[in-house]
Parts: sequence; C-alpha cells; structure tokens
Amino acid sequence: MKVLLINGSPNENGCTYTALKEIADTLGEEGVQSEIYQLGKKPVAGCIACGNCRRTGKCIWDDVNALLARMDEFDGIIVGAPVYYGGACGQITAFLDRLFCAGGSFAGKVGAAVVSCRRGGASAAFDRLNKYFTISRMPIVSSQYWNQVHGNTPEEVRKDEEGMQTMRTLARETAWLLKSIEAGKKCGVKRPAEEPRKRTNFIR
Repeated sequence: MKVLLINGSPNENGCTYTALKEIADTLGEEGVQSEIYQLGKKPVAGCIACGNCRRTGKCIWDDVNALLARMDEFDGIIVGAPVYYGGACGQITAFLDRLFCAGGSFAGKVGAAVVSCRRGGASAAFDRLNKYFTISRMPIVSSQYWNQVHGNTPEEVRKDEEGMQTMRTLARETAWLLKSIEAGKKCGVKRPAEEPRKRTNFIR
C-alpha cells in the first residue's frame, strides 16, 4: 500500500510540508509507504478547456502527465496546500483541476486534504480541496478535527500540538481504511460497477 502526498506549497520545506511529513512518518509507522510530490516554485498552468484530456487521456501541459502515468502505484492521495486569501493556493487548484480532469483512475483510492494557514481561511480551503475527491468516487478519510495546522513557520507549526496530532490521527485513519479495503478485496468484495456516464445540461 502506498499513499501519494502532494505538497501544493511553493516552499518545499515550509509549513505545508511539515504537516505532510508528520503524516508520512506516521504512515510509515503503520506499515504504509508514502511519497511526497512537490509542486515547488515552477509555474503551474490552469486548465484552458481545450478538451485534449477528454480525447487522449493526457493534458497538453506535461506536468500532470508524469503523475497520471503512475497513478496505479498509489492507493490513496493526500493533498496539502497553504491558504492564500481565504482559499487554497492557486498552484494546487490549477494542478488538480487538470490532474483530475485528465485522470480516470481515482475511483476507490482514499483521499484527504490538509491545509496550512497563519490564522484564518483554513475551513474554506479545506472544503475546496475535498471537492476533487467527492466527484471522483473516492472515500474521504477524516480525522479528529478538520485537517489544518496553524503557524507562519515550520517551527510554529510544530508547536501547534492539536494540529500535529490531527495529522497523526489522519495518517492512522488512512492506514486503517487502506488495510480494511485490502482485507475486503481478499474476501472477494468488489467495487460497485460504474454506470455509463450521463451528462445533463440545465439548458436544453
């Protein structure tokens, strides 16, 4: 079992990373592998609605395609982002818009979102990120509180005892759900069959 942790912050070792690293370390203690994927400081393009992903299964911008090609490696996805102006930062939402639009292999993977903020906006950013999972047939993992840490530096985040405990609880719940799904597979429990997709516009 392996979990992909996406760090949407431009600061590779900042506050968001500190939260994700706590999750990764706890997953390791539970016998679950993980990998942190850094968006970093490179520019991230938004979706231009060209339809190429619908036709080919790939985005015209290559940054998501390498990750899409590896999606079968991962049983879960945890997305981390800092809060900018009361919402998740633009880099991560632009990246996830294209990743989820082009990808077709997210169903059945567990998902969770983690946000980092100095003071406010965490719950709005958290809600925004969870919408990627709820439209992709992904079970969402919860914790003891909304998955947020507070602080302006990694050192301050580490002092957020409740936030860091929330990250560890999230990791343990993720490991438990992954192990439960794996046990179900061994007992012959199959995922629900997917009906052919229907799209209905409001104006006809």
